[in-house]
Amino acid sequence: MTTGPTAQERAERGRALRSEVPRSRHADFQPTADRADPVDIIERQSAVRVPELVPIRYGRMLESPFRFYRGAAAIMAADLATTPSTGLRTQLCGDAHLLNFRLLASPERHLMFDINDFDETLPGPWEWDVKRLAASFAIAGRGNGFSETVRAGIVRTACASYRDRMRQYADLRTLEVWYAHADMADVQAEEAQELGSRGRARMSRVITEARTHDTVQAFHKLTRKSADGRVRFAADPPLIAPLDELLPDVARDELEERIHGLIEGYAGTLRSDHRRLLEQYRVVDMARKVVGVGSVGTRCWIVLLLGKDTEDPLLLQAKEADESVLAPYAGAALQRNQGERVVDGQRLMQAASDIFLGWDRVTGIDGRDRDFYVRQLRDWKGIMPADSMVPVGMRRFAVRCGATLARAHARSGDRIAIAAYLGRGTVFDEALARFAERYADQNERDHQALVDAVREGRVTARPG
Repeated sequence: MTTGPTAQERAERGRALRSEVPRSRHADFQPTADRADPVDIIERQSAVRVPELVPIRYGRMLESPFRFYRGAAAIMAADLATTPSTGLRTQLCGDAHLLNFRLLASPERHLMFDINDFDETLPGPWEWDVKRLAASFAIAGRGNGFSETVRAGIVRTACASYRDRMRQYADLRTLEVWYAHADMADVQAEEAQELGSRGRARMSRVITEARTHDTVQAFHKLTRKSADGRVRFAADPPLIAPLDELLPDVARDELEERIHGLIEGYAGTLRSDHRRLLEQYRVVDMARKVVGVGSVGTRCWIVLLLGKDTEDPLLLQAKEADESVLAPYAGAALQRNQGERVVDGQRLMQAASDIFLGWDRVTGIDGRDRDFYVRQLRDWKGIMPADSMVPVGMRRFAVRCGATLARAHARSGDRIAIAAYLGRGTVFDEALARFAERYADQNERDHQALVDAVREGRVTARPG
């Protein structure tokens, strides 16, 4: 262990960066003259995905500019690389749009509010996550018909929350930062002071629904019992394709063996007690599942395991992990396995992670090695639907997202330098509000480019 700078020196470094990279400059966004065609970027990603699923990805991204934005992390990564940067790096989510913040269960069975998706996680400039979050609120606000004034106020709220919370973390002891989390019981009590009766009722409803979205609920929704009493995944093509119906006998048997090997190999990345827990289950069925918007077409398997009987299920999701979209601009991952990259980033940024979270590499039946990360399919997950948010609700949600992102960044980045750079004023907040609107304009142009590409027959889209 080496001796690093003192807290005072770190704060001085952050304040000095204001001269090198003025906070007002974070408003800047202008597409470069050599900016890549957004459809080309999407197609390059699609080239290594399951071909028959790619049109579903395009169909989902066509639905609205916000849905497009959710699938366009690679496009924005290239754009963010052209924007001003302080050089202060932290572990990034890489896709910190507002719908990747949601309710999750801790191993101690507490309902918490945290970041959920880490497919693109990688160390990089802290500003990139904040800008992706800010732009998502502007784009979602447009989709909900909010005025530009209202949208700007929501973005400023998110950024102010990030800035204020980062300043609080700068004053805390290191272990206090590490233990910080947002327990929903505490959040609900705080929000009761801000929300009206309808808002409180809606929050209670979301919390109640989140507690029902667990393995047992997913088990009853996704499986059926055959006449001989065996439990199997129910087909719902193309979104869920059981292995028995996906491939002919020989190829199916080979793929089943590979997925069995994946589960066995991944177990070695779990903590010893969690590995012992997993050993109490047996694999009984597998299926391919279509997930998300940007992830559609990546290989994703759901695996049904049973414990003591057919009413004792565990559902795992094994999801393909490729290089982060940030890597060409922020540097390659240190991990040799992309699934390990995802898991390491998730454990570093989340206050508490799934006990079944792990990774492995497996050779597919096509002979190609692919990296995967594995986690529970569903464990008390709850999401706030962006398209039904009213301004006051989205503003309160922005407070939570900004604070949560600050906590995640403070665990690995220089929280003291970042807080000193941001300061107590609203310069950064105002700059991000302008950036978000400019990027929302660009996102609409990119969405239209995909609409045109489908209309011209360049790419094929299907509902999904």
